Amino acid sequence: MSSGARSRAVLAPLSVLGLALTALASPASAAEGTVTAPTQLFNGYQHCSADADRPTRLNTRDGLVVMGIPGTTGDSPVTVRYRIWPVTDPAQVTTVSRERALPGFEASATVPSAALTDGLTYAWQAQTVAGDTASERSAPCYVTVDNTRPANAPTLSSPNYPPDGWNQGGEPVTFTLDANGVEDVTGFQFSWTQDFSAIGTEIGDHGIPRPVDPYTYTTQFKRADAPGGSATLSLIPPRGSGVMTFSVRSLDRALNSSAATHYMFRVGSTAPTVTPDVPSPEFGERTTFTLRPDAALQSTSPVVGYSVRTDDRRGGTETVDVAAEEDGTARVELVLDGVHGTFLEVTSRSANGWVSDAASWHITHDTTPTVTSDTYPENRSGGGAGVPGTFAFAPKTGDVVSYTYSFDGGPRTTVAAGADRTARVEWTPDSDGFHYLTVHATTRSGIELAERDYYFTVN
Repeated sequence: MSSGARSRAVLAPLSVLGLALTALASPASAAEGTVTAPTQLFNGYQHCSADADRPTRLNTRDGLVVMGIPGTTGDSPVTVRYRIWPVTDPAQVTTVSRERALPGFEASATVPSAALTDGLTYAWQAQTVAGDTASERSAPCYVTVDNTRPANAPTLSSPNYPPDGWNQGGEPVTFTLDANGVEDVTGFQFSWTQDFSAIGTEIGDHGIPRPVDPYTYTTQFKRADAPGGSATLSLIPPRGSGVMTFSVRSLDRALNSSAATHYMFRVGSTAPTVTPDVPSPEFGERTTFTLRPDAALQSTSPVVGYSVRTDDRRGGTETVDVAAEEDGTARVELVLDGVHGTFLEVTSRSANGWVSDAASWHITHDTTPTVTSDTYPENRSGGGAGVPGTFAFAPKTGDVVSYTYSFDGGPRTTVAAGADRTARVEWTPDSDGFHYLTVHATTRSGIELAERDYYFTVN
């Protein structure tokens, strides 16, 4: 397979690849000539092992993909023929071919799983065929079929977060993973979600898949210190407190996975405290909050910052990051402009990467306007059809500059507020019975406050 920079990485099960692989680049032009044995041989997207005593171990449940670059000085399509046999029975040969292969580019074929026996070691060779002319065969590659998963699930323990009782959070969790007597285990895959990602390939040169070494993905995999050995992890949990489950499974040399082992433990709250300078801030006020770390967390790993999430006046959320002082405290100034109130959620972040669970603070504000009418009192009857009535609007909070209203769901009308932030409108009903008014105020900064529905009956 050609060397070069990786174009992108895609994790996918090996079973989806197989015969669908096709070289996408255009072949280089050359004069017609002789054919030679294929080069750059791969099996299961791994380099060919030419050492019979050190065969590549592969899972072949979905067949064995063999690959090479056909050797020819011509530029016409050729056939690449692959022969494979058990080293203990050279007469038992299986042949697969890749037709119309492009000279100079990878040509793959799949040996069906039915032709391969678990536990046997196989040799295979590749040959270039152009018409009636065939090259010599390549030197043999050696593969051991390993479709058997590790017999035992790994053992899993933690010296600093035992499973019984609640643990103080703040320091990374240390896990010890062990192969549990399975000598073929070479590493482990772990997860905080009890699900494990697929182990697959990445897309290399010319769109050709090549194997992923899973142990380069250190967030999910860890090599054992020796075949059949153990490994140690130091991890920050995905959330600050509560009941957590950590899952591990063993991987053998062919990346077969064992059954999973699950470790459940509990972490107590490490949430900070949130205190406003004013006990009950008014709507729209710029208010300063003091953020203090959990004392036990601060002694374990000092808090270096906070994430402060607030609901905004449009019903969405806004998040700001605040740096902490040396003692772990911080101060943040916020405008409380949620039209129904403001909700804060605050997490702390320690120097070692620990993120606490969230502390919350909230306040409710009634920003609906006050509505009064002598002629048409709320939830009562009055006036009559054709009788005009005056409706007075007054704010409960905020720097109000206008009111927007409608009667019975009709067109909306905006009226300016006076210097005292109030307004009066006149309306004449054209029928008796039930009617209603909907109105909201708007502040000088353009915030539309909460709507008020006012119901009344016309005599």
